[in-house]
Amino acid sequence: MKQNDIKKCPLRKALNALGGKWNLIIIKTVAHNELRFGEIKRIIPDISEKVLIDKLKVLVSFDIIIRKNFNEVPPKVSYKLSKIGLEALGIVEALEIFGTRLKQN
Repeated sequence: MKQNDIKKCPLRKALNALGGKWNLIIIKTVAHNELRFGEIKRIIPDISEKVLIDKLKVLVSFDIIIRKNFNEVPPKVSYKLSKIGLEALGIVEALEIFGTRLKQN
């Protein structure tokens, strides 16, 4: 595989969107709901606000999560999975099943 092909590799693109410690957990948390930032933070208490903000931005940039701004004062924003986000949720759920089959070390 040529170097240019590697940069365009679909697997690499998927790992950029889904990889990392928090992205899959955020996708699973949002699932079939429309949640505000504070609700997501309450469900995932061990993620810092800064990391949650950064990870939501990444997921929004890949169109996995839709950020809805209500243009109100004070600002109100919610997050929900897009169509491709629902596909990603299927991957997350498959990984959960795989995780239950793994041996504990």
